[in-house]
Parts: sequence; structure tokens; C-alpha cells
Amino acid sequence: MDVTVGVGAVSGVRAEEVLAAVDAVLPPGARVASLATLDTRAAEPGVLAAAAERGWPLTGHPAGVLAGVAVPSPSARVAAAVGTPSVAEAAALLHGAPLVVPRTVHGRVTVAVSACPDLDHHGDRELAPGLVDLAVNVRAGTPPPWLREVLLRAMDDVAGYPDAGPARAAVAAAHGRDPAEVLPTSGAAEAFVLLARAVRPRRAVVLHPSFTEPEAALRAAGHPVERLLLDPPAYRLDPAGVPDDADLVVLGNPTNPTSVLHPAADVAALARPGRVLLVDEAFADTVPGEPESLAGRTDLPGLVVVRSLTKTWGLAGLRVGYALGPRELVAAMAAAQPHWPLSTPALAALTACTTPAARAEADAAARELAVHRAALLAALPPGVPVLGEPRSSFVLLRVPGGERVRAGLRGRGWAVRRGDTFPGLSPDHLRVAVRDPATSRAFAADLAAILEGGPSPVPMPTTTSHPAAVPEEHR
Repeated sequence: MDVTVGVGAVSGVRAEEVLAAVDAVLPPGARVASLATLDTRAAEPGVLAAAAERGWPLTGHPAGVLAGVAVPSPSARVAAAVGTPSVAEAAALLHGAPLVVPRTVHGRVTVAVSACPDLDHHGDRELAPGLVDLAVNVRAGTPPPWLREVLLRAMDDVAGYPDAGPARAAVAAAHGRDPAEVLPTSGAAEAFVLLARAVRPRRAVVLHPSFTEPEAALRAAGHPVERLLLDPPAYRLDPAGVPDDADLVVLGNPTNPTSVLHPAADVAALARPGRVLLVDEAFADTVPGEPESLAGRTDLPGLVVVRSLTKTWGLAGLRVGYALGPRELVAAMAAAQPHWPLSTPALAALTACTTPAARAEADAAARELAVHRAALLAALPPGVPVLGEPRSSFVLLRVPGGERVRAGLRGRGWAVRRGDTFPGLSPDHLRVAVRDPATSRAFAADLAAILEGGPSPVPMPTTTSHPAAVPEEHR
């Protein structure tokens, strides 16, 4: 279990005091992902030395930020002294994870511990033979036949080294950009890693709940990360809530897992000189017309847009994506890439999927998706809240007893994405992929039966996880 340790200490505290306090409360097997405290305490030699001795990332937060965190044990005395009613608990809770160790005083040091969500958990971990896949957001029936032909023809050229030039030019033409502002990547995930290697942020802020790979990449590169939790149930971006001094801001649009589409004007308002604004648009092409995409904006300083071919074209196993941004930053990201990072078939797919005909096909698929999403929402049992205003290929639900419900769904043959590994969500949150209306109605019927306490049926006899192959009794 990864944990964040919040620390409060007096001026002049020694490193051994800090380490003894942490060791006294650290749960067995826990790994400290971050040591967090007040910014003035993060500059204390003893705190710095303690973090350095154990190799723990150290994050200091301003008093005003910590004062905005609701804590179980606020102190008027602490507030009068440092400007926030809590340091240890607030610093631990700021990342949106639950406390596993409340405020504990150990000599001149106060500590609190929160558990970090599993940032490496993704929807494919939910799958198993015999389960209908509502956990992964790849469009059913993909890749289409014409794209399969493109991939097969590309195999004739695999003896030579890949040439990314045509793919870069095709992407640039699709978005009205210079090819120097385009970087083909091995899926969106590689783009996050490359950016984390190319920048050195002083204050990195990731908006959550959202896809966890950007934060995981930043942490792996040694950057402290601050989480900004969007307010439920709407999970809408408020540009004013983002700290002015954040020099790296990360968000998704549409956002995974909430399916919320933020207005382009609100996202663009976050761009400013001296800041890198990373917008994950992996699901942008699931929205008809891509109305809130910033992929074509070259006037916004520091804007990096990451796109993926995984979802709409069914290329998760091929790993195809790209980043768009200022040429200097794109060049810095490219410098962190190995030679020939994308295969010849992947580059052929990238070229083919950015043609006007392919983009028109993607838009038609997005329009059909909107119809299917409406059918899923209409079929859900009464009283099951749908959070946010879903605009992408999945919806976020909240159900009582989420772990029991998810297990019941697996028993009836359905794989859905658990929500508690997304910062800011709980085990009662479930992400459900949009499928065809017949599949959605069958799923909703089983969900209703589970919520009503009905018995679990004999497991479904299918061995496929493809949503198009729903057993007859579930059609």
C-alpha cells in the first residue's frame, strides 16, 4: 500500500525525530509515496534530511491551501500559530485519499497517514474469460475491415526502419498545425511519460478524478504532485480553483472516469506564460464534432494536447497516440524518446486514421455512441445516480455497497470498472462502458436484480469478453 504521510513539526526539529514519528505509525508493508507538510516546514533542515535519508518525495503546501481541507481534528492553537487549523491531517488528506492513521503526536512531531489509490489499476484488470466487457472503453467491432487491411499491408514494410514523417504530416494536416508541433507516441501513456521527463515543475497540480497515468508518470519522474479534487456530483472545472502559481496543470477532456466534457473556454483559461497545461483528449473523438477540443489551438502558451487512437479504432494492442504542443516542448519530449518508438504498422494506422474520410467515420461513430449512451441511461434502475453529465463512451454510477454490487455483477457475467482507484472516488463508484442498447438493457436488468437482493444465477457459459457476444439470455 502506498501512503502519503502528513507531518507537522516545530522549528528546529531533527531528522531522527521525524523518522521516529513516521516509523511509529506507518502501517505494515506501507510504502511512503510522499511526505507532505506546510511549505515553511518543508524548508526545515531536519524535515529535508529525513526525506532525503529515506528517498521520500517531499511536498510543502501553503497554509491557505491546507486551511481549505476539512479535517477530523482541527486546532485553533495551530491555526493561530501557522495560519491553518491542521498541518499533518490536512497535508495527508489534500491528495483526496482516506486517512488510515489519524493525527498522532510523537514528541515534537505530529503525523497522519492517508492511503493512496492504486494508480496502476486500469479497466483491463477487471476482465476474465466469460465476462462481458463493460470495463474497457474500446469501441466494439474495431478495428474496422479497412483498417485491418492497412495494418496487413504495412507488414510488407517491416523489414525497414519506421519513418514517422508521413504520420506526423498527416496529424499536422488534420489539426491545422506545423509538423514540428506533432509527436507520434506509443499510445497516450508514453506521451505522459515523455512530458514528465521533459519538464521540471515547481508545483504540479493534477485535477481529479481523472485518468491516473499522468500522475503516475509525474511521480515516477520524481515530481511531487498536488491533487485538486473537482466537486461532486457535477465534477465541473472551475478555472478559479486552480492555484495561480501552479506551473504544470493536468486534466482530461472529456474526463475519465466522470465522462464530463469541460467547456473549451474554461480549459483555455488555464493557459498562461510560464505554465505547461496538459490536456488529455484521449476521448475527444467520442464527442460528435469535438466541440471542446483544443487540438488546433496554437495561440495558447504551454498547451500540450494528448490524443489516442485506442478507443475509437480499437488499437489498444498496437499502442498509437500523439502529442500536440509548442515546438520547443515537443522537441524536448522527443529527446526523451528512444529511436523508432512506433512500429511501421502503428505509424500506418496513425496516417490512415487522420484522413478526412476516417475522421468522418469517427464522427459518425460518436453520433451513434450518443444514441447508445441515452439507451443505457434510460435502462438504468431508478435511484441509481449517474454522476456528472456524461458525454463520452462511459458513465459513472454510484451504488450503495459498491464492492458487493461489483462482485454480484461478475457473478452474473459482467465486468465493470471499480471506482476507488481513482483519486476522489470510493468503492461505491462504478464506471460502465456504453455498449449497444440490447447489451445495456441486459446489464441494467441484472444490476436491478442485484440491488433488489435477488439470487445470483449460474455463471454465464460464454468464454468471450467481447460485448457483441452477449449470451442469448442477456440480449
